[in-house]
Amino acid sequence: MESIKTLTYGIMKWVIILTILASLIFIAFFNQDAFSLIIGLVFGASIGMLGFIDLSMTLQRAVLKNPGKAQAYTVRKYFMRFVMNGIVLYVAVVTPHIHIIGTVLGMLLIKMSIMITNLFNDKQFYKNIIRGKEV
Repeated sequence: MESIKTLTYGIMKWVIILTILASLIFIAFFNQDAFSLIIGLVFGASIGMLGFIDLSMTLQRAVLKNPGKAQAYTVRKYFMRFVMNGIVLYVAVVTPHIHIIGTVLGMLLIKMSIMITNLFNDKQFYKNIIRGKEV
């Protein structure tokens, strides 16, 4: 259980780092729209992190239930997260101060941080490739 929390916090740290880097890129390249892009980015990243935390808690609870109840529970929570993402995108489209592209990028940062976490997770794998011992 503690390893799940450690992994979740590690992914959250990467989301924050990527959000800061993307914000700096927006400031550097998009002078006019930088503020709305950053607001959208933070909005999307926040919702992405909340959805990821909800997914983590859903899976931890589903493991303790019998298979029928676990399936119903996970499907219900999945649709709730799906609707939540739809509402977030609708709010981003309707609100003039939140840029939709920034919001979508913010929501995708959780996926990028998971890829980065897995990419740098196994250092022995890269040592074996450099030595020519691919397994």
